[in-house]
Amino acid sequence: METITLTGILLRFLFALALVLATFNPTGFSYAHWLAKHFPQVTPLIALAGLVLVAGWVVFVRATLRSLGAGGLILAALVAGTLIWLFVSWGWIDLRNAGAMTWVGLVITSIVLAIGMSWSHVRRRLSGQADVDEIENR
Repeated sequence: METITLTGILLRFLFALALVLATFNPTGFSYAHWLAKHFPQVTPLIALAGLVLVAGWVVFVRATLRSLGAGGLILAALVAGTLIWLFVSWGWIDLRNAGAMTWVGLVITSIVLAIGMSWSHVRRRLSGQADVDEIENR
C-alpha cells in the first residue's frame, strides 16, 4: 500500500502548477499564447503540444473529480474564495490588480488539482478506507 508523503503532495502540486502555467499564464509564454500567435496556421508541433496538455488535464481533472466529487470541489472553491477574501482583507492582494488576481487564480487551480490528486491517499491514511475504481461486469 502506497503511503502519502509531504514530498508526494508537493510533487503533485508542482506537476499541477506546471500543467496550469504551461496552458496559460499572463507572461505571454504559454500554449494559449503560442496557439493564438499562429492560429489558424496550426503546425503539427502545436497540435501535439495541445494534445499532450489535454491529456494532462484529463488525468488531473478526472482524478480530482473522482477523489473529491462535486461536493468536495464546491467546498474547495469556497475555501479558496474565503482565503482570497482573507488575504484581500489583510491587504496582501489588491482586487484591482488583474495580473495578481490572474496569478492567484492559477495557483489556486493548481492547489485544487493537487489536492484532488492526493486526497484519496490522504483519506485512506486518515480513515483506513480505500477508494477503488468501479469496474463493470460484462
